[in-house]
Amino acid sequence: MIRASTRWGLVLLCLLLQGCGQEDPFADLKAYVEEVRAKPKGTIEPLPKFKPYESFAYSAAGMRSPFDRPIEIQAVQRRMEGEKVAPDTNRAKEFLEGFNIDALVMVGTIAKTDQIWALLSDGSGGIHRVTQGNHLGRNHGRVVAVHENKIDVVEIVPDGQGGWVERPRTLDMKE
Repeated sequence: MIRASTRWGLVLLCLLLQGCGQEDPFADLKAYVEEVRAKPKGTIEPLPKFKPYESFAYSAAGMRSPFDRPIEIQAVQRRMEGEKVAPDTNRAKEFLEGFNIDALVMVGTIAKTDQIWALLSDGSGGIHRVTQGNHLGRNHGRVVAVHENKIDVVEIVPDGQGGWVERPRTLDMKE
């Protein structure tokens, strides 16, 4: 005879096997797929049209930066027609003529007896000594006077009509 616990185990096993064999395990998934297929098909919106990138050409590269102080230029002085103003192209260039005059900053002075020198920073860490008669800047600048707090420079620049004019400039001491 079969024991009662074994009998109940066989009955339970038969019920489990009968429950698994009668119904499709993927019936709910198949029903969902059929429901989705029955819905009307939609359309995908086309991608929006993008405007092509338009490049910008910066045309003010040669002009003064709006963040720099304006250059203090006194009125341009024309010499009489008998005297022609022109840069001396035969003389040897000095070191500071390789820098733009706006890049040079007066940082101090040195005086010995009756001679006074101005100390200029070139913006790249160098300090240079200039006195009256030295040349600096790319526009044929010549130091005409050195004071304790400023340097007076005269530049020779083109006048736009094929000639040259002298343009006075001042380099003030920066604090």
